[in-house]
Amino acid sequence: MQITDSDRARIAEAIAGAEQQTSGEIFCVVARRVSSYLDVSLAWAAGAALIAPIVFVPFVLDLRWPGGGWEAAHQAAEAAGAGQALAIYTLSQAAVFVGVFLLTRIPVLRRLATPAGVRRGRVREAALQQFLAHGVHVTRERTGVLIFAVLDEHQVELIADESIHAKVEEDAWAQAVNALTRELRADRPVEGFSAAIALCGQVLAQHFPPRADNPNELPDHLILL
Repeated sequence: MQITDSDRARIAEAIAGAEQQTSGEIFCVVARRVSSYLDVSLAWAAGAALIAPIVFVPFVLDLRWPGGGWEAAHQAAEAAGAGQALAIYTLSQAAVFVGVFLLTRIPVLRRLATPAGVRRGRVREAALQQFLAHGVHVTRERTGVLIFAVLDEHQVELIADESIHAKVEEDAWAQAVNALTRELRADRPVEGFSAAIALCGQVLAQHFPPRADNPNELPDHLILL
């Protein structure tokens, strides 16, 4: 999924058009990913390494207690066999750990292995960082809206500043978020941003009509991370 300069120009035009109808400001950011989720892969690998090899214990270890009548040579052979079995068990743990870790580094499998709540939380955290880093919270009347999309995650976060939040219900943004999410999944990010921007513009226009003095306080171009 690539976003070209012409795509960014289309998104900038959509932002400018939406902002003509409102004193609010719309700011758009798109990221390829927000986390490597290395900790998630390590957690899956460690869990699998601890649990999966247990299945093989009955096949590689003789768990019977030594009984009477065993000859010394037989007991020594049993001890050697147990040591070999323990070595095999340890190697199997290492193999499972490495195998699961590498599998969960594959993007599609990593997305499936990562709990939805973890992904949502990290997207939300990244969106808040961008909201503050780009000054969306310092517009004159606190009427900035951030639309943040993550391509690999197919997730969208929308954050409205305090003046908007005080007047507009959270549900009012659901249609914009759903439109962008749907288009991201179809590999059409530009169409998704255009639709989401238009919908946000409509919401803002209802509560924050344009002023006579209506400066453009935030850049209209899409930020690529």
